[in-house]
Amino acid sequence: MTIALRYAARSDVGLVRSNNQDSAYAGPRLLVVADGMGGHAGGDIASSVAVAHLAPLDDEAHGPDDALDELNRAFGDAHAELLARARENPELSGLGTTVTALLRAGNKLAMAHIGDSRAYLLRDGELTQVTSDHSFVQHLVNTGKITQEEAERHPQRSVLLRVLGDFDMEILPDVSVREARPGDRWLLCSDGLSGVVSRDTMTETLLVERDVDRCADQLVQLALRGGAPDNVTVVVGDVLDVDDLPDGAAPPTGSQVVGSAASDRHRPTLGGTGAAARAAQHAASVGTPVEPLDEDEPAPSRRLRRLVWSLVALLVVAGVAVAGWAGWQWTQQQYYVGTADGYVAIFQGIDQTVGPWSLSHVVETSDLAVDELPQFVRERLDQTVPFTNLDDAQSWVEDREAEAGLTGAES
Repeated sequence: MTIALRYAARSDVGLVRSNNQDSAYAGPRLLVVADGMGGHAGGDIASSVAVAHLAPLDDEAHGPDDALDELNRAFGDAHAELLARARENPELSGLGTTVTALLRAGNKLAMAHIGDSRAYLLRDGELTQVTSDHSFVQHLVNTGKITQEEAERHPQRSVLLRVLGDFDMEILPDVSVREARPGDRWLLCSDGLSGVVSRDTMTETLLVERDVDRCADQLVQLALRGGAPDNVTVVVGDVLDVDDLPDGAAPPTGSQVVGSAASDRHRPTLGGTGAAARAAQHAASVGTPVEPLDEDEPAPSRRLRRLVWSLVALLVVAGVAVAGWAGWQWTQQQYYVGTADGYVAIFQGIDQTVGPWSLSHVVETSDLAVDELPQFVRERLDQTVPFTNLDDAQSWVEDREAEAGLTGAES
């Protein structure tokens, strides 16, 4: 059995943004979605840099192990270029991009993913989210602090913990090799789609609209009908068995580049010497007509919501509070009572870590030893007792001190 891909890529600026910072690529061996963010024209450049480094992988066949190595190398090279650009041009400080990429490797698909763009697989009528968001809120879900339903409404759901960007840290994309089964349909998308259109609606659209071009168009239209507060980018890819194609039919061979690598939100681009142009030039080499893009042109508005990420990344690296970071401010408005060195203590923040960094610290330690408490109170402290302000936390500790008969305690 020999497999091939049938694919379509679409990107739209949406109904609120004035510029498109997403990029996408679709070709015979490679599918990519990148969602850029931050800085002076930074998101435009970041996503197109990522696509530019990945697009050449569409040129030749890869084995599964080689494919993962090539994806990792492309991610690393894109990250290095973003670092260099930010050093050369301070106005680009804070630029970054998510990337979700599928590379055909024989009869398998190699995947690399970083950020909160998503890959979904429709197989046997069931849609499964294959990637996991590298976001602060998803971390809370994974550790049982909030539910998936709460995550969808959480005010910090767009705060990212991992992206390609201008921060000098190790790049850790999720990588895997997956079966490519004829009849599978893959959807890669930015959160401009997944954040607006429900899973059920996406599933129905992917099932009913079998033509990849019409399906991609329909998904974008659904996001627009939902208000499209962000750029909307989708890539739909069907896995085909070449032996099952009609006589005389051939798998698709052209490539598509859309989004910030395009001169407008509808068609690919060609020309210039920058990152976006390199991706577009690759598409043109296999017959896609395109036009020039001036990727250094200042964008009229910035993605303020996603700019939060750059501050978050600084916190994760430095382990300090940064004024203005909405996510950190939210955690520091929380309190809980737990234990420290065998005594009851009040903590500011949330009982959570990101890598080696804690998101809480002790603000008060009482004279109440844990051993003096009833068993049920100790068990509750093991789980921590959350509060929304310091006064309530102090009152709870004072009540426990009074119950224990400590001198000076009042009920």
